[in-house]
Amino acid sequence: MNKLNTTRPQAGLPARRQHGVAMLEAIIAILVLGIGLLGTVGMQARAYSALSDAGMRAEATIAGDTLLGIMSNDASNLGSYAVAESGAASAVLAPWMTETKARIPNAAVSVTVTPETGRTRVDITIRWTRKTGGAENRHQLTSYVANAS
Repeated sequence: MNKLNTTRPQAGLPARRQHGVAMLEAIIAILVLGIGLLGTVGMQARAYSALSDAGMRAEATIAGDTLLGIMSNDASNLGSYAVAESGAASAVLAPWMTETKARIPNAAVSVTVTPETGRTRVDITIRWTRKTGGAENRHQLTSYVANAS
């Protein structure tokens, strides 16, 4: 009679040493996947933050360019556009200031107008902090407006 020997290991594999290896491999795979997903979520959060900062910088650039266009069309009245960071905007500057502060929350704006020979130097500074405790962003634009003839 030919009986199978159940006490001997099969072809070089020791008996009972492989129990639980599949479970251990599954746990390690889940752990690696979890770490990868956490890294992906962190990168997405940083990308969103960078996108928001870039949007604010673009708004500041557009606001500064808009003001320079307004000032270029009113070259004989440039002095009325000057405002200190904590000062009140003049009547000609107030609409632009309101629009800028609506687009860039917590913005602090200053406009410096410096007459020079044959031209006027205009410095526009817009500062803001996107979130509490975050780094301050600063956008400064300097341009020259030809004096009205």
